[in-house]
Amino acid sequence: MAKEDNNDNNKNKNKKEEKKDEDLSEEDLALKQQLELYVERVQDADPNLQKVALESMRQEIRTSTSSMTSVPKPLKFLRPHYGTLKAYYETMGDSELKKYLADVLSVLALTMSAEGERESLKYRLEGSGGDIGSWGHEYVRNLAGEISQEYAKRQSEEVPIEDLMELVQQIVAFHMKHNAEPEAVDLLMEVEDLDLLIEHVDSTNFRRTCLYLTSSARYLPGPDDMLVLDIAFMIYIKFEEYPNALQIALFLDNMQYVKQVFTSCDDQLRKKQFCYILARHGITFELDEEMAANDDDREALQDIINNTKLSEGYLTLARDIEVMEPKSPEDIYKAHLLDGRASAGATVDSARQNLAATFVNAFVNAGFGQDKLMTVPPDNSSASSSANWLFKNKDHGKTSATASLGMILLWDVDSGLAQMDKYFHATDNHVNAGALLGVGIVNCGIKNDCDPALALLGEHTDKEDPSIRIGAVMGLGIAYAGTQNEQLRSKLAPILNDAKAPLDVISFAALSLGLIYVGSCNEEVAQAIIFALMDRSETELGEPLTRLLPLGLGLLYLGKQESVEATAEVSKTFNEKIRKYCDMTLLSCAYAGTGNVLKVQNLLGHCSQHLDKSETHQGPAVLGIAMVAMAEELGLEMAIRSLEHLLQYGEQNIRHAVPLALGLLCISNPKVNVMDTLSRLSHDTDSEVAMAAVISLGLIGAGTNNARIAGMLRNLSSYYYKDASLLFCVRIAQGLVHMGKGLLTLNPYHSERFLLSPTALAGIVIMLHACLDMKSVILGKYHYMLYFLVLAMQPRMLMTVDENNKPISVPVRVGQAVDVVGQAGRPKTITGFQTHTTPVLLAAGDRAELATEKYIPLSPILEGFVILKENPNYREEDH
Repeated sequence: MAKEDNNDNNKNKNKKEEKKDEDLSEEDLALKQQLELYVERVQDADPNLQKVALESMRQEIRTSTSSMTSVPKPLKFLRPHYGTLKAYYETMGDSELKKYLADVLSVLALTMSAEGERESLKYRLEGSGGDIGSWGHEYVRNLAGEISQEYAKRQSEEVPIEDLMELVQQIVAFHMKHNAEPEAVDLLMEVEDLDLLIEHVDSTNFRRTCLYLTSSARYLPGPDDMLVLDIAFMIYIKFEEYPNALQIALFLDNMQYVKQVFTSCDDQLRKKQFCYILARHGITFELDEEMAANDDDREALQDIINNTKLSEGYLTLARDIEVMEPKSPEDIYKAHLLDGRASAGATVDSARQNLAATFVNAFVNAGFGQDKLMTVPPDNSSASSSANWLFKNKDHGKTSATASLGMILLWDVDSGLAQMDKYFHATDNHVNAGALLGVGIVNCGIKNDCDPALALLGEHTDKEDPSIRIGAVMGLGIAYAGTQNEQLRSKLAPILNDAKAPLDVISFAALSLGLIYVGSCNEEVAQAIIFALMDRSETELGEPLTRLLPLGLGLLYLGKQESVEATAEVSKTFNEKIRKYCDMTLLSCAYAGTGNVLKVQNLLGHCSQHLDKSETHQGPAVLGIAMVAMAEELGLEMAIRSLEHLLQYGEQNIRHAVPLALGLLCISNPKVNVMDTLSRLSHDTDSEVAMAAVISLGLIGAGTNNARIAGMLRNLSSYYYKDASLLFCVRIAQGLVHMGKGLLTLNPYHSERFLLSPTALAGIVIMLHACLDMKSVILGKYHYMLYFLVLAMQPRMLMTVDENNKPISVPVRVGQAVDVVGQAGRPKTITGFQTHTTPVLLAAGDRAELATEKYIPLSPILEGFVILKENPNYREEDH
């Protein structure tokens, strides 16, 4: 019956086809007739004839190669017969031939089957199996797509999936052999079985596979992202690519994994490199016998983790670039370049201007150990100059002035403590407080076995004078950020619940505890801060400093996502004055650096409401958008656009925060579009917006010496020469742009934007929260909160060292980093490079690679300190 129907259809078709046939070439026509004959023969009663016909048909389909754009000829000519063959297939009894036909139908379904039918997969599973790759790449890709749909359907219906998984095995093996690692990974993610990957990777493709895994983790919802990174970690460990494994362990914040990297590797030199990576990330980590058996070796490694080499390396870089000469604030202001009116006003010696000069001096000479205001040149025996400068500042200004010495001697603990010593015995409480803070700053990021900061500052946390207490508390917070030091908890936690302690001391204690336990989700500290918040009276809740308490609480959960939920529930019971503020702060801290799109939407929702002036929670919500979205480039660009909208439609209290959020998104990375937006806002009629924009100009240019921003700030200094507050902000921004004479960065991201240093982000976020209420905090008497930025200050250098940690000079190429995920072959990873000799400076988005084969770097990412070992296969004469 079926045959007669077909004949009728064929007559109608023949008329149309005769026209088409005329267009075909001789050999195509021959092929078409040949295939039609095979289709007839397949339906023959004689099994032998059927077999020959099927064999020939398979042969034709497999050997047909056509251009990439068109459908292969045999498939095209067999299309009209797809229905015929399908119908005949249904009538066949089970036999080898039926399986053969199923294989052919499976391939034909590639071009013929209707959307969502998944016929190709159906026939494949009924067919004879065999090598999947022999039917070609396109067929395998199509099958992979159908499998993921079928898998989802079967999961929802709870049907067994064993037959699918066998097929997945074959497809993954095929993809991995043929350099299509991303497709293999995608398929395994769809069928939720990434563990299979570990068996299939080999030494030729594991790097590309892991690169794809780590890059895709950014865009996956939790907990899939962690799972993907776990797999990448295991693959790296399997192939002994330890530095990459360590990066992932740090990204996951998994100390067990960090331990595993140390115990799996037994090469002392490579362990040194791990230690440099840990030191740059700024986490506290104690080595034990398992990780380094030999005591001397362990001590040497622990020294590197404790960052004791940082100052030395930084000064080597400064000498190499020839910027050791101390700079004075006047060298930065460059007032002579401006026209008359501003420079005339600048000669007046006001306390506010001197305070600004103190900060500029501290930021510009940070870590150089000498300057023209505070440190006394050795040939000048009288200690007059520094004392003079100190007393050019009023009251709390002296605190910042004394503390600036700590910034100038940054990371150099020994000489720092020696030079601070004389201020400890001063009679003026403000000077004492500054000295305490200065000791904290000098020790920032440097761990030391004998804990000098704790010894010096510990007993001052309970003094009578509030300024001394704040100096000691803030100093401890900066010195021990991220260490989770129990001794300090028992020292600082009682302050929080002390009814007699002034509000500002309590606020700083909460911040310091938040810093010391950053990202630790520590219950006891959270409890202490929550009780302190509940004890505040109505009037105190209105104070700007009270808002630092929720921030201290938020820092405990920095980047820890769901772990914050219990505390967030508790915060809903707070007084309504602070409830929403606390909610926004906790949310933004917990999801900081995760790039979680849903949280950005949530925060944007809060910003879209038009509320009256007294509502303060929208400020942290705006900052929160930046904190969450700064995780990857795409989200960052989108956040910048969303913030532009908020500027146009948002209320005043949102507009105050937008410039700060932009500053955080592009910190130490002056993007031209953001620079222009901030430049426009710096002339805003609302002075709070203008101040925030000016500070943010400093942040996006921090440590870059960017000439365009420097020019803008100079012009602003003449524009605002009568407005003391705005001029103060302009000066601070000038200090930031020339921070460390251009050798430092504030960017909390490092290792090619993969890792986020929690202490660095915490420092920036505290400083931005302080700027949300500029007038009462930064322009009031808490200007020393600017020193929290020291937590994020890092040399933006590549320093190559030999086995004994001695710097060596080698040529490197430095250029814009290029994203090469999933590209075929061995693409170039940088573009537009220049060749320099190390040590070199790396700007935002730069990547370096060695330009010589003489050495092998022990870290795949050339940033910070990189150990080079000689290449044993290198021969001079070849080159």
